[in-house]
Amino acid sequence: MPNNAFAQFPSDWVQSATHAYGFCCPRCQAIAAEAKDVWINRGAPVYTEFQQRKWQEFYLCNCDYAWWGWSSDRPPTELSRRLDPE
Repeated sequence: MPNNAFAQFPSDWVQSATHAYGFCCPRCQAIAAEAKDVWINRGAPVYTEFQQRKWQEFYLCNCDYAWWGWSSDRPPTELSRRLDPE
């Protein structure tokens, strides 16, 4: 059963996650929206030089590979493009 993405404590699979620089599964290139489980580490935000917060987002892919990326690296969605047309 999938974890609550905003749970205080992560599932065990988070421990083996590797940083994916392309914000997709490094093994099969599936996008984050296709993941079978997600956990966002909102308890430990990181602040950028412009005082913006970012979080580690952990994904368990359907191919059973665990990966993570920074929330600031997530590609824009259709909704965000409509809200910020620039």
